[in-house]
Amino acid sequence: MSSIFTKIIKGEIPSYKIAEDEDFYAFLDINPNAKGHTLVVPKKEVNKIFDLDKKTYADLMQFAYKIAKAIEKTISCERVGMTVIGLEVPHVHVHLIPLNSMADATFGKKEKLSQEEFENIAKNIAKNL
Repeated sequence: MSSIFTKIIKGEIPSYKIAEDEDFYAFLDINPNAKGHTLVVPKKEVNKIFDLDKKTYADLMQFAYKIAKAIEKTISCERVGMTVIGLEVPHVHVHLIPLNSMADATFGKKEKLSQEEFENIAKNIAKNL
């Protein structure tokens, strides 16, 4: 059975897409810790990050790097943090989170955004790629 991320990649579930290429997809987290919280996923469905082959792992980090730089240009923050937890969805994903405090890195704190805010953030980050 396909993961929720595979369904998002295939367009079966809508997302606030930031970027994609032949191997990776980046989109806003719909339950964000902070404005601009982005998920970067490989299109190939693999459960654990360290089960990726070395090339895919390196390419994922390179793709995430580009997205993080665009987030920094778009969202006012001290830095963009990166975390890989992956227990809730059995599909590799990297969280890129704009940080102004350590509270932004905790997964208990959530930002409430309107559809329009999500759309504007995604569009503005994409413009800065």
